[in-house]
Amino acid sequence: MHSIISIVGKSGSGKTTLLEGLIAELKQRGHKVAIVKHSHHADDLDLATKDTWRLTKAGSELSAINSLDHLAIYRRMEHYFDPQEISNFILWDYDLILTEGFKGSNYPKIEVHRKEQGKDLLTDTQQLLAVVTDEPLAIDVPQFSQNELPKIADLIETMLTKHQEDDVDLIVNGAYTPLSPPLKDLLARTLSAMIPSPKDNGEVKSLHISLRRKS
Repeated sequence: MHSIISIVGKSGSGKTTLLEGLIAELKQRGHKVAIVKHSHHADDLDLATKDTWRLTKAGSELSAINSLDHLAIYRRMEHYFDPQEISNFILWDYDLILTEGFKGSNYPKIEVHRKEQGKDLLTDTQQLLAVVTDEPLAIDVPQFSQNELPKIADLIETMLTKHQEDDVDLIVNGAYTPLSPPLKDLLARTLSAMIPSPKDNGEVKSLHISLRRKS
């Protein structure tokens, strides 16, 4: 499973600013980062003037826009997707998901705190990786200021290092299915031995296999 860290905090605390800095810092270090933002609004993000809105209204399960430099995917949902569900859906080659929000999730969290917003934090200390704060707090977790991005990135890299071993994820009907370590090892070795070498004779760093059965 991909590593997921939630950036949480009260409205106006500086979550987006911190995320912008972390994305740049981690990218500079060679990491591929995916971002998931949590919104409580049901506003239609795809405007009625856009073709994707018309195609979705016509019954398309998913609409995508592909241009020279980006790909945007639009899909209507009946419930909030958890970050892990999003990871299962996109199956993309990245090292880490950083989320903005999802304060009620069980993922490790970095909370952004500002003195003017009161002493209380949103997160239980058992889930806190760190606090980014403009005042010292009486809690036993690492504390950083907004301008200590390299140190915060160091902490995140420590977490990523713990997940550097080869891993195999099995997604069945869109849901993550746990595998025992022996089965993971067997699948990894079997697939590695069976697949063709890349055209550039480089190393296979990720592999996605999809099986879709007719009903």
